[in-house]
Amino acid sequence: MIKYNPKVWVSLIFHSYSKQVMRTLMPALLLTVLFSGLVAFVFHFFAIDNAQFPATIGMHSLLGIVLGLFLVFRTNSAYDRWWEGRKLWGSMVNSTRNLAIKLNAYVSAEELELREWFSASISNFVFASKEHLRRGVNMHELTEMEEGFKETLKKYSHKPNYLAGLLFKKVNALYKQGKLSGDQLLVLDKELKDFMDIVGACERIKYTPIPYSYSMYIKKFIFIYVITLPFAFVTTYSYFTLIIVAIITFVLLSIELIAEEIEDPFGKDVNDLPTDELAVKIKENVREILLA
Repeated sequence: MIKYNPKVWVSLIFHSYSKQVMRTLMPALLLTVLFSGLVAFVFHFFAIDNAQFPATIGMHSLLGIVLGLFLVFRTNSAYDRWWEGRKLWGSMVNSTRNLAIKLNAYVSAEELELREWFSASISNFVFASKEHLRRGVNMHELTEMEEGFKETLKKYSHKPNYLAGLLFKKVNALYKQGKLSGDQLLVLDKELKDFMDIVGACERIKYTPIPYSYSMYIKKFIFIYVITLPFAFVTTYSYFTLIIVAIITFVLLSIELIAEEIEDPFGKDVNDLPTDELAVKIKENVREILLA
């Protein structure tokens, strides 16, 4: 995720991210400019004016209204998914801190090994959840909790499930040993349950894109609108139509490109959520609470 100062206009206007977008869109921009040049040449060569070509201008205006409605829906739905993902990871931060604070109160300070186990297991769950949403878990990020832990974890396709199960088993074992009361067990159960609720909600965002029909028709409308742009401007602006079409195409395709990027907020794109930083912060917070 890019960190920036929204009050510094110059740095935003000339940020390198714009260059990345331009590289992605360059083939489409070149094609539209070439097509616009061809249309401008034909209109100029045959001396076609507005009176001879009124239909496309009217159609272009109607398409602009429809396209505007589709793009509003597209950007709103994509941002809603991004923001919901951020709220879920905010809940992850709060739940891990709350669990660590409660364990710090319930587990004796002399039981350092047990505290280290809980610190490692909570951190491992967060790191595994982060990478699970990217379709893979980086074992190097995980802390060895016991002998053979990582080898056992590799056998499970849904690693957050396994790690949450270990936490439940450990807490239940402490209850059976008399180190936790029934009330304390119920208090801890809320945060442990929240862990899997958060992962499940993130999976819903990850594996449920916007409906195919919306995505398909938005792209079709953008294509039709861009193709008709030269006909709407060429009789008035002649070869300046190439510049106008290029700018409008860049704006429309950039909006669609950004929406595609942020609708899955758990990856490693520049606009995705800072889950790597959040995972590190959680690990530091939990260690400070339980081991300081």
